[in-house]
Formats: sequence, structure tokens, C-alpha cells
Amino acid sequence: MLISIVVPCFDEEEIIARFHAHVTEELGRLAADFELVYVDDGSRDRTLELLQERAAADPRVRYVSFSRNFGKEAAMLAGLRHATGDAVVLMDADLQHPPRLVGRMLDLHADGYDQVVARRTREGDRVTRTLLARAYYRVVNRLVDVELLDGVGDFRLLSRRAVDAVLELTEYNRFSKGIFAWIGFPTTTFEYQNETREQGRSKWTFRKLLNYGLDGLLSFNDKPLRAALYLGFLLLSTAFLYAAWIVGDALLNGVDTPGYVTLLVAVTALAGVQMVMLGLIGEYVGRIYYEVKRRPHFLVKAANTGVPSTEPSPGEFSRR
Repeated sequence: MLISIVVPCFDEEEIIARFHAHVTEELGRLAADFELVYVDDGSRDRTLELLQERAAADPRVRYVSFSRNFGKEAAMLAGLRHATGDAVVLMDADLQHPPRLVGRMLDLHADGYDQVVARRTREGDRVTRTLLARAYYRVVNRLVDVELLDGVGDFRLLSRRAVDAVLELTEYNRFSKGIFAWIGFPTTTFEYQNETREQGRSKWTFRKLLNYGLDGLLSFNDKPLRAALYLGFLLLSTAFLYAAWIVGDALLNGVDTPGYVTLLVAVTALAGVQMVMLGLIGEYVGRIYYEVKRRPHFLVKAANTGVPSTEPSPGEFSRR
């Protein structure tokens, strides 16, 4: 059985040599046939140069380099498209995904699981980040059509049929956590202790995490739009009840001068609700806009995988 290790890289020159040594040592200890598929996501340092050196020295090393930074979702997609193994392991290059766990993944895969997911604990995380993450997953799982687990990321093993299923999903706005949950197949998880990044700084800023969280909320359901409809009915009903109360009070007690503050608060609140709803609709319309463009997820400037530098057209995987 051939194992493919897919590794997205972005400005990883400080750590890539150490990662490569660790992962090849672990796979060598397992006596497994493997290939390493590195995806350079438009790095600005010497990452591509270092990958080319390793590819020249080891035929098991393959690399794909993007024309610019397209993001981790595109990098994972490219790695899956270029991986030829019977099982594919996705992992980061910063050694926060311990290579020693690959053996455990393979053992569980041999038991018949198509997805083997490593779920990290939150030991060592800041209390505020842990609380926010738990609150987010509690809310999002009430809305989305798939189940998302706290602590579950991209570190996982996928069988060949699971990889093929992921490649069938060609949407432009990709949220891999949701995609992996959506395809189903027998899945198991195991926990591992959170590990610190050995070199460099995380590329995930608060803004990127927030946008990623919104992607998770909007990519796999239309419940926010339904909630907007319900809220509209609620406001309309409230307005009718308030109008009936005003008319009844005027008939019983006469006309009183309306309160300026009450009117101002009501107008401001309704305007705020309208802006939120318009923004929500705009998010969905924006996603439709990007989908209908049918642009490729990435462009390749260099590779040693022997494949074209452009993506397959939509539907090509389903025709194979």
C-alpha cells in the first residue's frame, strides 16, 4: 500500500528540513511505501528552493508550487489532486501535527476506517480562546447540516475512495472541515495532546480565524436566511400588536403625544436589523458570484509531478 503525505507550506524555510527528517524517519520505521507531496502556497522565502533540493535527492518527494498565495484550502486541494497513494495523510509542516501519530492512523485505517481523524486537546491554549471555540462549535452545530467537532482540524488520514469523494466537490468557497464531515464514510477519531509550533509564527490571525468561522457557518446551510425570514415575521407581528395597542389606548384614553425617544430607538433598531439581513444576503450572493465565475482554485508555476499546470475542468473527476 502506498501512503501519500500531503503537506501545505507557506514560508516554512525555518522548519521544513526538520519536518522532513521527522516524517521520513517515522515512515521508515513503519517500513511503509510512501510519497511526500509538498504544496508551496506562494511562499516568499526559500521554501520552494528547499523543496526542489529534496525532490532532486529523493524520488519519493514531489512538490507543487503555486503562482501566488491561494490559501491553505487551495493547497490541500492541490495536494489531494496530486497524491497517488492508497491512503493520504494531511498534515502541517510546523510539527504541530506529530509524525509519530501516522502509524496509529494506519493501524486504524487497517481496521476499515476511511477517515482517521486526530483530535487535539486544548491544553495550553488561552482560556478565552478555548471558551470562544467551544461557544462557536456549540452554535454552529445547531445551524449547519453536518457535525463539526471542536479540536478536529485537517490532520487526518483519508482512504482513496474518501479522497475521490472530496475531489468530486468542486465548489470554489471551500470549507474542508465541513467537506470531510459531509462525505461521510466510516470515521474514527482519537485525541492527542496539543503541541507548540517549533519555529516561526502561526499564519492564522484573529481576522483569518473569524473569516474561517464565518465560512463554516455559511458554507453548509441556508438557515441564516431562514432565520432572517422568521425575524421579519416576528417584527411584523410585533408592529401589528403595537399598532393595535396604540389604537386601543387612543380610543380609551385619547390621543397622547408620542415619545421621541421610543420612536428613535425603534427606527434605529429596525435599521440595524435591516443592515444585518442585507449583509447576510450579500454574503450568500457573493458566494454565488464566485461560484459562477468558475475560476480555478489555484495556478501552478512549478511542479515535478508530471501533471498539467492548470486544474481539471469541473466534472472531470466524475467522468473518470
